[in-house]
Amino acid sequence: MRDAEARRLWAANLLRAAAVPLTAVVPAFFMDGFSVLGTHLAWLCVCALCVGTLNVGLCLVLKPSLPPKRSSVANKISRFLKCCIYFFMSCILFHAIIVLYGAPLIESVTETFLFAVLLSTFTTLQCLCMLGPNIQAWIRVFSKNGATSIWENSLQITTICSILGAWFGAFPIPLDWDRPWQVWPISCSLGATFGYVAGLIIAPLWIHWNRKQLTYKSR
Repeated sequence: MRDAEARRLWAANLLRAAAVPLTAVVPAFFMDGFSVLGTHLAWLCVCALCVGTLNVGLCLVLKPSLPPKRSSVANKISRFLKCCIYFFMSCILFHAIIVLYGAPLIESVTETFLFAVLLSTFTTLQCLCMLGPNIQAWIRVFSKNGATSIWENSLQITTICSILGAWFGAFPIPLDWDRPWQVWPISCSLGATFGYVAGLIIAPLWIHWNRKQLTYKSR
């Protein structure tokens, strides 16, 4: 494992992690009454948009994955359209899974879908940026010992932490504390966000601690 590549991963993850709290602070200077709890749907849109844009930009600049063999304009357009379709399908799939786990089916549809968009931004969009619309590569990366680079290890950790954070965030909702942040889907989206940021910090640390055991094979 090269030290330069590890430093690039650290820089990228710290930039991603720093961008999340900024989405709760900066918009307040331009939008009256903006807050994470008070205008939660607006924050969901801002956070998903900013995190998604930053992830795409970092992927284009750092190029952590190998470019596709064919680089014609038609192939790039096809790849981009597939990524858009996969992301939209991911939002629909997460929406359905969230409903199956107990979210309101008819009420709060907008809230549920925006939460699904945020979760897709933390998970699916990163996979699309790094692996492209290649389901076989996704299966390989998330299988045991399937990562072939530190970037893919980081992808594994941040994706799992985001999903676990969303899951743990649902625990306080049925409690009779009567707190404002228990309103759907505030606690789940905050849990997913904290999980995402935690994954961004944990991933480089885990890679550093296990650097002697990490051996990657080209596939």
